[in-house]
Amino acid sequence: MKLTLIAVTSTVIALSLSAHAADMPGMKMDDMAMDGQPMKAQTAQAPVAKAAGTVKSIDSAKHTVTIAHGAVPAVKWPPMTMGFKATEAQLAAVKVGDQVNFEFQLEGATATIVSIDVAK
Repeated sequence: MKLTLIAVTSTVIALSLSAHAADMPGMKMDDMAMDGQPMKAQTAQAPVAKAAGTVKSIDSAKHTVTIAHGAVPAVKWPPMTMGFKATEAQLAAVKVGDQVNFEFQLEGATATIVSIDVAK
């Protein structure tokens, strides 16, 4: 019985709030011409960070390279070993054991190699 009363009350409240939101007289935009105004997309690109490390493994099927790298101050990372997404060409340019210098972009929890070179 209580569950039914709670469900009915919640539905009534939700419907009344949506009805109220639909009628916002102060927010009428009918007389505003939007023709010719370009929409600006949010294209903030993740910054590129630089690091150096040692290739520990390469997984061509998953397009990843695991690198033991030093600290990366640009993204406040301590030294660690982790996987990075990479292209087939980037994977082909390195082998396990190579000392590499690389640049990557961090988007959320995904780090993607931008460039990678074997250190000389």
